[in-house]
Amino acid sequence: MAIDTLAIGPVPVNERCEQLGPEYDSMKARQECHRFIDAIRTTVGPEPAGAKLIVTRNEHDFGVYYEVAVRFDTDNRSAAEYAYQVESHAPLNWPRR
Repeated sequence: MAIDTLAIGPVPVNERCEQLGPEYDSMKARQECHRFIDAIRTTVGPEPAGAKLIVTRNEHDFGVYYEVAVRFDTDNRSAAEYAYQVESHAPLNWPRR
C-alpha cells in the first residue's frame, strides 16, 4: 500500500480565507477547513475506502497554517480516482445557505 496526499487548499479558491500573519486565528482557519471538507463532500461525494479528507498543519516562515488535503492509497483505484476528482472538482465558492 502506497499513500499519497494532495493539498487542496484552505477554502474554495474564489473565497477569502484566514490570512497568515499577526492576526491569524488558527481556530477560525481550522473551522474554515472543516467547512470546506463538508462542501467537498457535498459536491464530489463522500470518500471511498482508501481515501480521507483531512486538515493538515503546515509550517511556514511566518508561522503555522492549515489546509484541506486528500490522503489516499495509490494502489486503490477508486481512492485514487476520488482524490483526483476532489483536486479538479472541489467547489470554487462556498455553497449558498
